[in-house]
Amino acid sequence: MMAGFLASEEIEWNFLPPRAPNFGDLWEAGVKSFKYYFKRVVDNLKLTFEEFNCIVIQIEGMINSCPLFPLSSEMDEIEVLTPAHFLNGRPLYALTEPDLTNINENRLKSWHKITRIFEFIWKTWSNDYLNNLQERNKWMFCKNNVKIGDMVLVKEDNLPPLKWSIGKIVAVFPGVDNKIRVAEIKTAFGHYKRPI
Repeated sequence: MMAGFLASEEIEWNFLPPRAPNFGDLWEAGVKSFKYYFKRVVDNLKLTFEEFNCIVIQIEGMINSCPLFPLSSEMDEIEVLTPAHFLNGRPLYALTEPDLTNINENRLKSWHKITRIFEFIWKTWSNDYLNNLQERNKWMFCKNNVKIGDMVLVKEDNLPPLKWSIGKIVAVFPGVDNKIRVAEIKTAFGHYKRPI
């Protein structure tokens, strides 16, 4: 039944060769990102199957929550397309948990332990993700300035997991060299003036 549908839609399968994850491009980059942060935080911790499974599912949600593209060009709309839209048709949300990153580990119950591990992973991954979006090429070539109406990710400390501060540029302030270094950003929580 599925083969007939794919044939009628003229969909062709192209399989990767075995043991060649580098052929996978973007989705393999997601797998690599997952493994890197999971190993970095979990390291030698002894986890039960349920704890391990819970952390894996939370990391999956974290990676599938990152913004990809604005859903609308309207100035009042601040919604973005995420990988979760392709999986379940809407963005992912998480309940806000108390910050457990500074609590002594030997006092934590299993749920606190899992939450603490995930919070460490979220903080390191989201910070690295935002830093990698803004490349610094040491002025080797001229790049386009941001413009009014562009959607941006606002770097905020202490955001809860799966929560991104997204805004649209409503005003720009060029420097003496005519390069835009400061912008006014409209977010769901108000207007802010921020450096690019």
